[in-house]
Amino acid sequence: MTHLVPLAKEVDQNKVTPGVLGFIVFAVMAVAVWGLMKSMSKHMQKVDFKEAPDTAAEPAGKQAGSPAP
Repeated sequence: MTHLVPLAKEVDQNKVTPGVLGFIVFAVMAVAVWGLMKSMSKHMQKVDFKEAPDTAAEPAGKQAGSPAP
């Protein structure tokens, strides 16, 4: 693998570094996450959730499960 990188002989052979390939992979992942977050934000803005009032609910004075006097 070191024959593919001409500068590999100048670097200490006992030291492991991510190199250019590691940076490219990290940059691609960062751009992908940014794109996914932008897409999610756009889709979340389209959501219009309004809870409808429950007409079958008991009056506010009575609580469900409370004992009757």
